[in-house]
Amino acid sequence: MKSARGGVLRGHEDAVGAFQRIIDSVIIVVAHVVACQLYGEVWRTSLTSATAIALVLFSFVAEFRGLYKPWRAELLSKEVGSAAVAWILVAPLLVFAAFATKTSASFSRVISISWFLSTLGGLAIVRMLIRLVLRQLRGMGHNTRTYAVVGATEAAERVIEAFNERPWMGYRLTGVYDDRSADRHHQFTKVQVPSVTGGVTTLLNAARDGKIDAIYIALPLRAEARVGEILRELADTTVTVHLIADFFIFDLLHGRWGQVGSLPVVSIYDSPFSGNNGWVKRVEDVVLGSIILAIIALPMLAVAAAIKLTSPGPVFFRQRRYGLNGKEIRVLKFRSMTVAEDGAKVVQATVGDKRVTPIGKFIRKTSLDELPQFLQVITGEMSIVGPRPHAVSHNEQYRSLIHGYMLRHKVKPGITGWAQVNGFRGETDKIEKMENRVRHDLDYIHNWHLLLDLKIIFLTVFGSKTRSNAQ
Repeated sequence: MKSARGGVLRGHEDAVGAFQRIIDSVIIVVAHVVACQLYGEVWRTSLTSATAIALVLFSFVAEFRGLYKPWRAELLSKEVGSAAVAWILVAPLLVFAAFATKTSASFSRVISISWFLSTLGGLAIVRMLIRLVLRQLRGMGHNTRTYAVVGATEAAERVIEAFNERPWMGYRLTGVYDDRSADRHHQFTKVQVPSVTGGVTTLLNAARDGKIDAIYIALPLRAEARVGEILRELADTTVTVHLIADFFIFDLLHGRWGQVGSLPVVSIYDSPFSGNNGWVKRVEDVVLGSIILAIIALPMLAVAAAIKLTSPGPVFFRQRRYGLNGKEIRVLKFRSMTVAEDGAKVVQATVGDKRVTPIGKFIRKTSLDELPQFLQVITGEMSIVGPRPHAVSHNEQYRSLIHGYMLRHKVKPGITGWAQVNGFRGETDKIEKMENRVRHDLDYIHNWHLLLDLKIIFLTVFGSKTRSNAQ
């Protein structure tokens, strides 16, 4: 039976994807033309060739990264981030093409940079507008999807709660279905679900009648046999079926599906910087790190001279920290204290600490003592953004006190991080302070995307919380 439900975009996902491809191409072309006009550049054949190459490269990278897949269930930031990464990857390829053809001198750097930035902004703005239009349509009852959940379990409540918190996705719950006795049903407290709608037979009839778009099976893993039966019965329908395995009881850290031979596996604790993401992160560090080093070269000389002239001892200070995957590294900093502790016990700096030199107080408050670490960003030991590395002795202390503490080492340590821009820096005299710092570090790893890094860098420079709690 054909479903009576519908929406102005239902069944036209391919058309929407084609429309987005066209819009992206128009943005790239228009941005280049406008940039040339603003700076008085006469359009010529070489500019047409550069634009054409950019279109081809962007189309290839965008398809490779799945930019035009359905983004209904994804955050806007992830979609915008994916588009930004696709265009950012085009830039070095264009530069390489220009050098390879020995035509780089014929292109204006100002126009090229303007083209690059305006296209980046255009790709983001268009996606925001599309999301806004879709949100309005879904608010009027168009372009919606219905879903049902199998199993009155905690996992089911988590799924329903996730959809309720994201109304812009346009999903409506038709009911929760469960064959088990009422005493085995989870009591929903976070979401309003009146009662179990019925059993699996009722669900199958609704699916065959086209009343349900998607089904989420949220039965526990131990019910493998029953899940198999339900899946076999649902194979007689055209509904989309998702299996919500209760892996979240393990506190997934960037979990993802993989494969060993023909055997599917799911990662529980993993790093976001594998594959393409790792390459993007490294390019970000090298490019931004090099630019920042060029800017801070003179300030670093000034700080070094001030340290040398105002207190006896070396200019730099190295301390053992844990880096990527718990590998020990020696973090480089400007010396801000009269001591250079790096033993089995390291005493954290406190408010009014007598060990802090006069110039040391200033550079710690302004984070200037961290500047030498940009050298370690270029060498690959550290990243611009990531969990701040702690002294080895502190790692050994807290790894047994805070659940998941060592998972923050699944990525390279950073000069700044999500915890720091939210005010969780400085002395951790209470366990709660370190717990908050670790929680923010793990949130960063779990939710990483390029725009989040850029946001953290911006907040590090201009945010008020970054400078709070500095000792």
